[in-house]
Formats: sequence, structure tokens, C-alpha cells
Amino acid sequence: MFDRLVGNERAKETLRRMLRQGRVPGALLFAGDEGLGKQLFALELARALNCRARRGVEACGVCPSCKRTGKFESPPAERDEYKKVLWSEHRDVGRVLPFNRNILVDAVRDLERECNFRPAEGEARVFLVEDAESLNDAASNALLKTLEEATPTTHLILITSRPAALLPTIRSRCQTVRFAPLAVEELESYLVKNRKRAGEEARLAAHLAAGRPGVALGLNLDTYRARREAMLGVVEALAAGDDRVRLLRAAEELGDAKNKDEYEPRLDALELLIRDLWLLALRGSDAPLVNYDLRDRLARLAVSLRPGRPALWLARVEELRTHLNVNVNRRSATDALFLSMALD
Repeated sequence: MFDRLVGNERAKETLRRMLRQGRVPGALLFAGDEGLGKQLFALELARALNCRARRGVEACGVCPSCKRTGKFESPPAERDEYKKVLWSEHRDVGRVLPFNRNILVDAVRDLERECNFRPAEGEARVFLVEDAESLNDAASNALLKTLEEATPTTHLILITSRPAALLPTIRSRCQTVRFAPLAVEELESYLVKNRKRAGEEARLAAHLAAGRPGVALGLNLDTYRARREAMLGVVEALAAGDDRVRLLRAAEELGDAKNKDEYEPRLDALELLIRDLWLLALRGSDAPLVNYDLRDRLARLAVSLRPGRPALWLARVEELRTHLNVNVNRRSATDALFLSMALD
């Protein structure tokens, strides 16, 4: 049942209306940020289409068909396994996954073949194309043929966080259902009510996740706090204006090869801290912060800052990010970043 899913009431009502009218499109595009539960909504729709004991138009959630829908094996390790549809325990529900950020054309051709068959045990065949923005040109063209020729009992659900990356001809053949982040308070309430997190842990996770349930559930808050503390030293040195030694030491640690996997997550933490400083400099002590638990500490730093400085810092961090896809020397780039921020 859709009520088991948190948030996105408009998307729920759209899907319910389709089911009530018996007009679920053959091609749907679920679009929205990562971590909003788009896959869960797609699987709930698949359950509703194949449930043996529907409650109104929605799935019962307890019949054998409902229980087997969505039970997939872990993603395979071998490339060849990504060249075909990966089936759940329900023989009418499958998915296509990208391999190394590319959906293989062989997988789309296998999907096209499977779309020609009638359901094996339910009333509809449902296929999820996950991370649909990973379709390359060949796979996109193959998918267009599939969208045009799918049987009435087949439903394709493309799931993406970047709909603009899809070919316009693919988007035009799909009915789009948009998903939005939850309010922070709604997400915090969900985490507490469902015993996912409690107290301050739930509150901080909800703020950091920016309304995305999947992100909130996957956060390691101890790891985040460690990253944040390291980057807070950078922010304090920048606010002081003349602590170049501290900045260079921080750059050395951040750019060290042994911290390679920590580099971008620490930049994320740095940007959140700078954003909070910017809001405090603009709006004062009532500003809504992500790192709300550091309000007093950040407020003391913001007092002497003109609002334009944090804005320039954010721009410089984003500029650095644009160079990370090339073979840049991260140590030198980080030295240059922090020293240029100190001069802003």
C-alpha cells in the first residue's frame, strides 16, 4: 500500500488515480533527487498491478505475489550479468541496471524481447530501468523501439535523478511522475516513528539529508561529525583571515593520497558549513541551519564576516569540483583553493 511510503502525497494520488481508472501508462518516468524512494514507489505500483487480494486499487502487501515482488538478489559482479533483465522472485517484475555508469545495449535488447511476452503469473509485466540517465546512445535508441512496440500488459518505469539527460524522444513517450524532498520535520517524524533513529540523531540526519529518506537512512553520523570537525578548522582559519599555517596543514591532510576516499565527502561537509555561515551572516541567529547543533560556534564566526565572503568561498569550492574529473593534483589544488579563499 502506498501509505507505507513516506511523503510525496501528490505522486501517490497520481498513481492511485491511474489504478482506479485502469489506465496505467505503458511508459512512466519517475523523476526526482536521489534518495526520495522512487524505486519503492515503482515496486509498490508493480505490486498493485499484480496483487491477488487488492484492497481497493492498492496492493494488500501480504499475499505471495506482493511478498515476492521487489525481492532481488544483490547486484551481480560480472559485466555479462548486466546484459540482461535481472528478475525479482516474481517472474513478471524485473529491472535493468547500469554497469560502470552505463546501461548496456544488450540489456535493453533483452528487455525488448521480454516485453513481447504475456505475464507469466500476474496481470502485468513491470520493468524498472534504474538510473535511466545512464542510457548511452545505442541503448537509448534500442529503448525507443521498445517503448513504441511494448504490449498492453507491459509497463516500463524509468527511474532517474537527471531527466534532462534522457533523449527528448524518450521523455516524450513517457508520462512523468515527479518526486520532491520531504519537509525536514516530516522526515524527522518518520525516522522517529519507524524507529530508524531517535532524538538528536533523527533531527541531525533529517537536516543533513535535506528531506531525502534514503539519504537519511544511510548516513553514518559519527563519520560525518569527524569530517565536519576537520572542515570546521578550515572555516575557523578562513574567518580568522591570517592563519595560513593552519590552512596549509588542513590542505595537506585533505589532499593526502591516503585520504582519497574522504576528499569529496569532506568537501561536502565544508560546503554545508560555509552555507550555514552565509545564512547566519545574512539573516542572523534565526537562520535555518543544516548544522543546527553548531549554531553558537558558527554564529561567533559569522559576526565578523561580510555576507559576500562565504558566497565567494562556495563558488571556489564548486570551481574545484569541476576539475576533479580530470587528472588534477589534489594536494596542489587544495593548497590553491584554501589560500585563494583566504584572500577573498
